[in-house]
Amino acid sequence: MTRARPLAASRPTRDGTDWSGLLPVDKPTGVTSHDVVNQARRLLGVRGVGHLGTLDPAASGLLVLAVGAATRCVTIWQGGRKTYAGTARFGITTDTQDLDGRVLATSDLRPSEAQVREASRSLTGDLAQVPPMVSALKRGGERLHVRARRGETVELEPRSIGVYAWRWLSFHGDEARFEVDCSGGTYVRTLVHDLGAQLECGAALAALRRLRSEPFTLAQACPGARFDAGRPEEVLARWGIPLDQALESLPAVVLDEAAAEAIGRGQGPRVEPGAAPLDAGARGVVFRSAAGRALALGELRREGDGVRARPAVVFPWAVRQGPST
Repeated sequence: MTRARPLAASRPTRDGTDWSGLLPVDKPTGVTSHDVVNQARRLLGVRGVGHLGTLDPAASGLLVLAVGAATRCVTIWQGGRKTYAGTARFGITTDTQDLDGRVLATSDLRPSEAQVREASRSLTGDLAQVPPMVSALKRGGERLHVRARRGETVELEPRSIGVYAWRWLSFHGDEARFEVDCSGGTYVRTLVHDLGAQLECGAALAALRRLRSEPFTLAQACPGARFDAGRPEEVLARWGIPLDQALESLPAVVLDEAAAEAIGRGQGPRVEPGAAPLDAGARGVVFRSAAGRALALGELRREGDGVRARPAVVFPWAVRQGPST
């Protein structure tokens, strides 16, 4: 990975803030999601970088990075539907449910195209899925894949997931290519493993690429080669999504000068009752300045005959600059 120059766009701007927002990247195979985060930290010259949902090292595709103040509100964009393109290999079962693991069993049985399509229909809808031991989930403060490498086994509870559609693209020999639409938190390699179990021949995931993580798509992502060798300011200008834009899906409450000052102090000012719906949902609302700058995230609560803003996350520029942002 390239050791990058300090980022001009990440230096303090005229209002004393750094660039904040989302940066979709097309992650290549062979690197971890954390590797990409570290690369972004070097490229952008900032420490505040995270991601919205991990991809296994063997998987490629859409990885959305959160930069700067966006790391404080990643849950806003998590949990949406995902679309993956993958390849299933039949006749093999491994301990990792993909081709990187230890082979546990093989079979000479090969399902027909019709059998595969029928089995995938039974793995559609609301399902209970047991996560794989070789995963990034934590138990007892330690990631499962670390414990698995020590030979440990942890009893895991099934999790509720949704599989909305399978699209089988091609069948060739012992492999089949597919696309699958599913909920966040779904392990596609576990779906393929369960598919093989239903067909009584075993199956393992041979390749995986994330095409969509709602509301973002791979078409928005910075190609890996450009991310590795590009100029930081050009990468952000071409593929970065500034935080104000990234939060546009949330209901907005526009604050007057006094309310913006109060938000900057972490207080909950009274706002106009019709400023935003009180039932904005779990993601809440974004409080904006008169100029449209996102100042904070939070919720609205009815208080007597009025409505009060309740900030949960106040962005640094709101604290530093208050009403002049």
